[in-house]
Amino acid sequence: MSTLHLDAEAIYLDLKTGVHGLLRPDSVLVGIWSGGAWLSERLQRDLALPGEHGVISSALHRDDFGSRGLSGGADHTRLPFDVKDRHILLIDDVLYTGRTTRAVLNELFDFGRPASVTLAVLVDRGGRELPIQPAFSAARVSLPPTQRLSLARDEQGRFSFDVKALSL
Repeated sequence: MSTLHLDAEAIYLDLKTGVHGLLRPDSVLVGIWSGGAWLSERLQRDLALPGEHGVISSALHRDDFGSRGLSGGADHTRLPFDVKDRHILLIDDVLYTGRTTRAVLNELFDFGRPASVTLAVLVDRGGRELPIQPAFSAARVSLPPTQRLSLARDEQGRFSFDVKALSL
């Protein structure tokens, strides 16, 4: 099996440029727990955006909640602003089936009705099961369904990727 080598820091710079192009004067960043939250935190700082970024969890609205339970950060949703009539720029690390994005949208609408929601992702790995597409993806990769790609962050805040085989 070949090894996938992705430079997460270089891809992050592309994401920063893409997100900058999607911003409106009244946009707020909301990162999907956990990799998307790390990205939105750093984007908020690197783009010198006013206010705070939000964090949202998919745990309570997942279609596999019965088997997963509250794993995945049910208590990690933190939206330090009113979402009603706001332009939300939703940030995620890896987009795959679209199920996490669907769950996050349900969670977001529990807090109010945004004016718009735009999705930007670090990596799009294809394999969509739902009709969800990002407005911007910094990279696209193909991996077999037996592998999982996830973002990692070290103590200095630098990003890298982990590729792990799934046990089926």
